[in-house]
Amino acid sequence: MVSFDEKILEISGDVLRAKDIAILQVNVGYACNMSCKHCHLSAGPDRKELMSRTTMDEALRVVRQYGIKTVDITGGAPELNPCLKYLIRGARAAGAHVIVRTNLTVLLEPSMEDLPEFYRDQSVEVAASLPHFTGASVDRVRGTATFDKSLRVLRRLNGLGYGKEETGLTLNLVYNPPGALLPGSQKELEDRYRKELAGQGIVFDNLFVFANMALGRFRDFLLRTKGFDSYMATVQKAFNPATLDGLMCRHLVSVRWDGTLFDCDFNQVSELPVEDACPRHISAFDPERLARRRIVTDEHCFVCTAGAGTS
Repeated sequence: MVSFDEKILEISGDVLRAKDIAILQVNVGYACNMSCKHCHLSAGPDRKELMSRTTMDEALRVVRQYGIKTVDITGGAPELNPCLKYLIRGARAAGAHVIVRTNLTVLLEPSMEDLPEFYRDQSVEVAASLPHFTGASVDRVRGTATFDKSLRVLRRLNGLGYGKEETGLTLNLVYNPPGALLPGSQKELEDRYRKELAGQGIVFDNLFVFANMALGRFRDFLLRTKGFDSYMATVQKAFNPATLDGLMCRHLVSVRWDGTLFDCDFNQVSELPVEDACPRHISAFDPERLARRRIVTDEHCFVCTAGAGTS
């Protein structure tokens, strides 16, 4: 198999490089109320990694000092970090737009009941994972009754104004294929989601289509079923040079729960921090060097560039 770096060099004559730092992606921990089969981080109830308030303060300093426009908060389930509200308030006070990636069901957990209203009051953009528009598919990946719970939360978000154009409260959904498949047409999937969820009284703004990353639990599944080589051959064959400009790694820096800097959330799994020419911790953030850094790549990068891309 040709390496990802070799493929990029063949196309562009250079390595893959960052273009800017429009987004600071902050992974606040790997704790989650679910253990989804496609999770690249293998997040779950047994994970104890959580970002401290001290590390959050360093991230907020970077946002203020360097005028970062967007803070993208992810996990695990970000809501399980007890300092999440602190981080959101600090980022909003610094003038940044805030995105929170949620699995929806966590918002039904004890002590989480007020978070949808908090998100609304802070004008947080919600990116909600809903791997499919049918209950059987979602429950197979995420656990029994997950789909019904997700719909309950989506209805509540709609009731607060999310997904309704006149409110300015953005609700995006995230789709993942049910297994070792590449996603179909984004437009066709979004149209189908709108039709199916409208029947449930649910509206949303956009559907994001992500291929399953061959890391974490999904990688384990592929290896266990002897499907890893064929999946990677499929994504490599589907390589699309048109996806390169929009790759998220070229426009953000990802901060792990302990403050270590990565080119993307996926590289955290493989312990591939930003290149060693750059400081590798949020406390030493250097926007000039990070904005022109060489992106550290591995075989999983082929997933992000397959078909219409996954960024």
